[in-house]
Amino acid sequence: MNMKTLKTTMRSLEKYGLGNADAHWNLSGEELQRITLDLGMGVETSEGTLAINTGKFTGRSPKDRFLVRDDYTRDLVWWGRINKPISTEHFQALHKEVINYLSDKTVYVRDAAVCADPRYQMNVRVITEYPWSNFFIKNMFLRLSEEELANFEEEWLVLCAPGYQPENPEEFGIIAGNFSILNFTEKVALVGGSAYTGEMKKGIFSALNLILPTEKNVLPMHCSANVGQDGDTAIFFGLSGTGKTTLSADPDRKLIGDDEHGWTADNQIFNFEGGCYAKVIDLTEESEPDIYRAIKPGALLENVVFKPGTGEVDFFDSSITQNTRVSYPIEHIDNIQVPSRAGNPRNIFFLTCDAFGVLPPVSKLTPGQAAYHFISGYTAKVAGTEAGINEPVPSFSACFGEPFMPLHPTIYAEMLSDKMKESGARVWLINTGWSGGPYGVGSRIKLKYTRAMISAILNDELDNVEYQAHPIFGLHMPKYCPGVPTEMLDPMNTWLQKGAYISKAIQLAHSFHLNFDKFAREASQEIINGGPLIDSHHELEDHI
Repeated sequence: MNMKTLKTTMRSLEKYGLGNADAHWNLSGEELQRITLDLGMGVETSEGTLAINTGKFTGRSPKDRFLVRDDYTRDLVWWGRINKPISTEHFQALHKEVINYLSDKTVYVRDAAVCADPRYQMNVRVITEYPWSNFFIKNMFLRLSEEELANFEEEWLVLCAPGYQPENPEEFGIIAGNFSILNFTEKVALVGGSAYTGEMKKGIFSALNLILPTEKNVLPMHCSANVGQDGDTAIFFGLSGTGKTTLSADPDRKLIGDDEHGWTADNQIFNFEGGCYAKVIDLTEESEPDIYRAIKPGALLENVVFKPGTGEVDFFDSSITQNTRVSYPIEHIDNIQVPSRAGNPRNIFFLTCDAFGVLPPVSKLTPGQAAYHFISGYTAKVAGTEAGINEPVPSFSACFGEPFMPLHPTIYAEMLSDKMKESGARVWLINTGWSGGPYGVGSRIKLKYTRAMISAILNDELDNVEYQAHPIFGLHMPKYCPGVPTEMLDPMNTWLQKGAYISKAIQLAHSFHLNFDKFAREASQEIINGGPLIDSHHELEDHI
């Protein structure tokens, strides 16, 4: 062991109650990869990239996420199905259990930060049980200089103990042996019983989603962002599988970030992270060259399967999970914005994967429609993505990130609406899902067409074309878009039976209305009017 490594292991964690832990501080990726391999906790691809398996949990477990309910959070948080409370007493008892569990173990400590705008940067210390969990944080959070590390004081602490599970979870106010808990007063995030790395990332994201709007007047967004040569920023909202990461990786534009950003009061966009966390199911170099080429030493693959007898990943094998992932430092992408900040957004894209084949592939939104669809956060789950799903199911996630939003969704929506009006940003709904019928009948809209629509918007080529209103959703559909077959632009034209399309569109519109009922009391009339117009049946006859 060299002197540098020896020195890092001798620093104390005594103030956290971990005085007996063998702590390794801020190890390099190479060191963490070697330790992971030596412990038999991972394997290397033929190109030298570390691949690990997260075990039982290959995704987040939203039902096991809790926020400590105390004087700070009691009247701020939108309590309910998403934001479930846990008492201070239960948290402290569980916190003590995790500390006791980690006390005699080897642990890995990472001092890092989030928020690329120095005015809002927040230092985070992460203590992990597994070396590859620490590798993930090295990739995903902002990496600090030697000077910054020398003077480091954390604002938040993350404790990640995948191997710990309480014997009697109900005694601690939780449901199962796994948990993800935020304590905003003590500024501690606890992750236990699950090795899925995304729990740490989304825990800190959730913390920022409360802190930034209430204390800093910054809108936090679950979105990707890029910027053109002329400084025109675009942001992409979308749930998993809608193309957020893919579409923001544009060779002609610099990537700001792929998942989490803030929009400041003085109209600046900044990345929260220092890396990307991309899905790799069905990945090819042809379809997503930036992500494919980012998978090299220094990246971390999760839950992928190798081709038999080789060190080559089979990206089409979903036998472990559909949610195969890779994390990598943002520098693995060639064309990035340095630092990860840019000016006011000119275009805002809401991405949805509509498996019903109802929504247009591209449409322009009014401010009321934008707020309505932002609060709705619609996409659809298709067969095979979750157990028990055999046909498309509407899925709504407020603000395109409801599981991570501690405040009421209308607070974020009103902030977004105000910023849209101040900046003059245009808002577009992009359907990356099905055309010509629902899943199983129609076909997925080709990525090259979606890219052509976004390019046309970014190049102002849809400014002077003629638009028509969708008869049920009221969305403004262009009648022409360069590089896209004209018949695709009105989704009804792609269905063999127009009556079947209308029936399916009305069914989806009802789903929107039913979902929005829980927000209607707090929403303005302008926002409510931005929803589907399902009572306009006389317009349907004219449209046919």
